[in-house]
Formats: sequence, C-alpha cells, structure tokens
Amino acid sequence: MGFSKEQFLARLQELQIEFSQYEHPVVMTVEDQAKYVGNSEGGLSKNLFLKDKKNRFYIVSALADTKVDLKVLSQRLGLGKGGLRMAPEEALGEVLQVPLGSVTPFALVNDSARNVSLLLDQGFKGQEHCLFHPLSNDMTISLNVCELDKFLRSIGRDSSYVDLEANPPVGKDNPPDLAALVPSDSIVLPDLPEKAASLQAPPKAHVVSDNKSTDTTAKATEPSRKVKNVKDKPVNSVQPSSSFKDVGQFVEEILDKTSALLLSEITEESIKQHGQQLGVVVSNCIRERLASELKTDTTLYMQTAYTEGFHVARKMFQSTDTHHQFRCL
Repeated sequence: MGFSKEQFLARLQELQIEFSQYEHPVVMTVEDQAKYVGNSEGGLSKNLFLKDKKNRFYIVSALADTKVDLKVLSQRLGLGKGGLRMAPEEALGEVLQVPLGSVTPFALVNDSARNVSLLLDQGFKGQEHCLFHPLSNDMTISLNVCELDKFLRSIGRDSSYVDLEANPPVGKDNPPDLAALVPSDSIVLPDLPEKAASLQAPPKAHVVSDNKSTDTTAKATEPSRKVKNVKDKPVNSVQPSSSFKDVGQFVEEILDKTSALLLSEITEESIKQHGQQLGVVVSNCIRERLASELKTDTTLYMQTAYTEGFHVARKMFQSTDTHHQFRCL
C-alpha cells in the first residue's frame, strides 16, 4: 500500500518541511482547484503522468499556464516525435498509487514509483509558493521551491527544473538536451485493458467493477480476438471480406472506426475536465484502442493483396503455358 494523505503530511512534518494546507471538495481540474485556493499566493500546478513506448514513466509538473508540447518534449528526451503518451489509468494505482486527479511530484514518495522520472517546470522557481495535492485531490498544500527540493532529497531524488516551453533543435549536431532524464528501467504492468490516465470517459465507455461492459467497451476489446484468429489460421484459410479487396472501402472503414471512437470520447464532462489537454488525451486513447484492430485489418489486407496477386499470376502463367503448348502442336 502506498502512503495515505495523513501519512504523507506526517512525513513532511517529520522532515520539518514548512507548508500550509487547504481542505476543499474533491477537484478534478486546475480550474476547479483555483476556485478554492486561487486567492492564495502561489502557482497552481498541472501534472501529467506519461509513458514512452518502452514502458518508462514520467511525471511532468508545470505551472497551470505553461504550454507543454508533448511532441517537442518527446524529441528533447530523445524519444522521437511520438514517443510520449498519457499513461494508462491502471498505472496510477500500480505505479504511483494515487487516485485519479492526484498526480503530483509527491507521488514519488511511494517505492513503487522509484523508476518514474520527474520533470519540473523552471517557472516554479519564480513563484513565492507552489500548490500541489498531497496524494489526494480533496486538499492542496502550499510550499516554496526550497521545501519541495528538501522533500525530493529526502527520497533520494534530484530536482530537475526544465524550460518546458523551449523548442531547441534536435538532430545530428544537436543531441536531445533532456536525454539524461529518461529512466533507465521500464515498469511492467499487469495485463489489463488500458485507459488514458487523465481521461474520464463517459459512463457508457467505462468498465464497471463486476467486469460487465457496455457495447462501447466490447467493441474496444474485440481486436484481441481478431488477432488470435489471424495467428491460429493459415494464410490460405483466411476468407477476406470485400472491403479488403477494395482500397477505397478499406480506408472508409478505418475512418468510420476512428470517427466513431472519437465521438464517443468527446463529451461535456471530458471537455470540462481536460480543457486544452483534451486533444492529447483523446488522441492517445484512440491510438491505444485502435492499434491492435488496425494492425489486424492491415495484415488481412496484405494477405488479401498477396492472395489476389498470386491468383492473377497463376492465371497468367496458365494462359501463357497453354499458348506455348498450342504453338508446339
């Protein structure tokens, strides 16, 4: 079990770290948090829990008004343009051991998060105080940067402050400037269906606790069965549908699937919760949920193209061979 809010606050007191605390209702967005602590002298923070393709995890903690471009940040870490995405919601419990909406640098107090990299906005240094949730989003604590650094040192962490809005060139003569902040170890999660960590999908898209799911969830998990069928059957037994013989129809089906999933993820609730980050969250959710299905469809399309080409070539060969035999007669 990870630290509770009470245990964490006691830990700060043991370390003689000075802070002020503000109790308030559960909040899921910076905007909601500002309603209760916005008048305090301090910088509100937004915190992103990210992962790369090698299952290495990152917390990016920034001032609320700092613009964080994940594509640029990914390049600066040496991961390529698409190397970062939102971590799955399951990782909040498995890695950070905090509830949804409670990601902050303080989650690194838990031993399960020892391999998570932390990138701090250098803008925090210009604030009199910084505001974070203490492992629970029904409270906010205020402390200065020196006290934050003191906490991080207590758990064996260095404070890495970064200009998150910078966009330096990255190339052959310009190595990634943040490559040293990439974790050395990956984290293997249990084999669970993934949901974007900071995305609260509408009720119809949720997997409920008794393992029942709606039609939306069933469609999202269906690709795994298709992949199994492709692997189990030899190529010759695949019976491709007409869509795999028609490039235009094949593309239309991909667009239809993407559009349907996109529309299911954009709701009034998700817009209110994520604001400017909604595009990134929805994009990563679509990528996660469509990846297997599109790989399967593409494999079937390639197999169909190969089969069709083989039949055409065989007919041409037979026709040529018959013509040759006729001439020999």
